[in-house]
Amino acid sequence: MTVLPARRLLLVHAHPDDESINNGATMARYAAEGAQVTLVTCTLGEEGEVIPPGLAHLAPDREDRLGAHRVGELADAMKELGVTDHRFLGGPGRFRDSGMMGVEQNRRANAFWNTDVDTAAAYLVEIVRETRPQVLVTYDPDGGYGHPDHIQAHRVAMRAAELAADAAYRPDLGPAHTIAKVYWNRVPRPVAEAAFGRLRAEGAGFPGIADIDDVPGVVDDSLITTQIDGGTVWADRKAAAMRAHATQIAVEGPFFALSNDLGQPILTTEYYQLVRGTPGAPAGARENDLFAGLEADA
Repeated sequence: MTVLPARRLLLVHAHPDDESINNGATMARYAAEGAQVTLVTCTLGEEGEVIPPGLAHLAPDREDRLGAHRVGELADAMKELGVTDHRFLGGPGRFRDSGMMGVEQNRRANAFWNTDVDTAAAYLVEIVRETRPQVLVTYDPDGGYGHPDHIQAHRVAMRAAELAADAAYRPDLGPAHTIAKVYWNRVPRPVAEAAFGRLRAEGAGFPGIADIDDVPGVVDDSLITTQIDGGTVWADRKAAAMRAHATQIAVEGPFFALSNDLGQPILTTEYYQLVRGTPGAPAGARENDLFAGLEADA
């Protein structure tokens, strides 16, 4: 029998780069502390826009080779975070990036958005039963900001957590496993407002500044149950991982921009909402550890 690390974290994301933006500091911290950190990415991000002019030929409306390139970017980002277990759902290219909501790409036969949830979830169930995580991190039901692949990643992750715990479901995929705690990515509005205030004051060199409501997962402060402080070391690892996704992210100091060239702050403390499981902090207090309150062999 394989002996697993005492703490095991699973993150489910839609595209390469989502993990670094949302959870880079968290992933770097737990990997450095010896936890098993498993990242599952649901698509290759084939429909992304390309920032560097020298790589514009990779775009889906030209050579359509962006997905393969982003596989390499993700591998480089994971090296920066110290994460060695990163996988694509069903294998690289099983599900294609669906593009933004309402576009023709949503309807393609292999688009992630156009995939039956239980069909996709079965691939994740196998990973859950193999890696046996105590903690799962994914998006909220809106996917943070309404992108179809983010919404689908939420649906697939939550469904897989349910199915993986059911001993009657697909015993061929391994022994049943119950994930003790499920978190959604969040950003408390006061933190976002303060960070955007610093961006405006310091004047990072982007043509404009993003709208705070375009930042995924911004919610009322009262919904936040957990925060992971990236400090200096993990904040630096997060920024380095984001720089590795060079086709998608431009990093300038403590700020970054996507292909729209609108500046956003890099949040080095990362925030979560516990939606399943028992809180590991007293009522009214926030957890500072995703594994708070768990036994090592949970």
